[in-house]
This record gives sequence, structure tokens and C-alpha cells, in this order.
Amino acid sequence: MAKQPQAPDREEDLENPGFWSEFFGFISHNKKWWLIPLLAMLALMGGLLLIAGQHSALAPFIYTLF
Repeated sequence: MAKQPQAPDREEDLENPGFWSEFFGFISHNKKWWLIPLLAMLALMGGLLLIAGQHSALAPFIYTLF
């Protein structure tokens, strides 16, 4: 005899799927695949700017890319 799963008593007891899981669920449900390359390029540019700000010796080489 198998146990029946019980529903959580409170809303806080529900497991949170997480930001990335919810975000990719949104993209796949709404067919917004064009957002992935856009966000990837924004993250890459942000990472380059962070590196340029922390390492002043690399800054002249990175700023020539822009």
C-alpha cells in the first residue's frame, strides 16, 4: 500500500523553484529564445568591465574593444 503525498499546509512549505528555473521556464513557455544571446552578451560585457576596473594594467587593452 503506497502512501499518498500530502499537500503542504502553508504556502511557505511549497518548494521555491529558483530564479533560473523560473526564468528558463518563462523563456520556453513564451518562446522568447532571443533573450538568451542578449543576456549572454550583457553578462560578457559586464564581466569585461569588472575585470577592467579591478586590473588597471589590463584596462587599456580591454577599452580598445569598445
